[in-house]
Amino acid sequence: LGDVVNPLAYWTFEDCFDYITKYKIPIHPLHADGYPSIGDKKDTVKVPEDGSVKYVDFKFEGNKAEWLDYAAERKGRFTGLQNKDGSVKTECGIHVAGAEKTWDRDLWEDGKSKVKELTKADAEKLEKAGKDTLVVTYAPWCQFCQGMEEEMEKFASSMDGKIDVVKFRGDEERDFIESKFEATGFPTITLVDKDGKVIKGDFNEPEKRSVEAFTKFVKDNTGVAA
Repeated sequence: LGDVVNPLAYWTFEDCFDYITKYKIPIHPLHADGYPSIGDKKDTVKVPEDGSVKYVDFKFEGNKAEWLDYAAERKGRFTGLQNKDGSVKTECGIHVAGAEKTWDRDLWEDGKSKVKELTKADAEKLEKAGKDTLVVTYAPWCQFCQGMEEEMEKFASSMDGKIDVVKFRGDEERDFIESKFEATGFPTITLVDKDGKVIKGDFNEPEKRSVEAFTKFVKDNTGVAA
């Protein structure tokens, strides 16, 4: 038996719903009634329990972050159940312990990285800051964000302060990043120039996320070279 590839291995819950939305895939009708994940009847509840979040006719109603935050796909299952050791049950038991965890640290760690953290308050004022800023909208659990960490770090170092290179964790602020940085997935790389213009980069494919590509994107749109 040769190499085996699972194309869904690193898909997030959000990736699944994005695919369903794009291709109009038939899904379980209980998603439209407020259930993000369907298990057995007695131990499965709506999330949140008031049913304010639903997925109806290929679009979300309510605060979709309730369903799409990291590991939130397990919310609503195993309600009231315990493992043999008395701990709260969150898995069916067929998974290796810890298999659901895909990250153990933040990316571009504070104090060690040239890529600085952008707070939401500063993001609100970014268009009026009067300085060219490259914004990386990311999620620490995202395989593709993890894969470009080193290249983005090298790029930030090469710019040597000529522009600001910042990160914004987007999985906890989904509506905000879409309106502010045109970010609908991770990673998204956006340039906010000194005049406040927001320019979304074309970095959808992993092979495009290189120091050379980031440098060209900035130079083409600002004239600033490394």
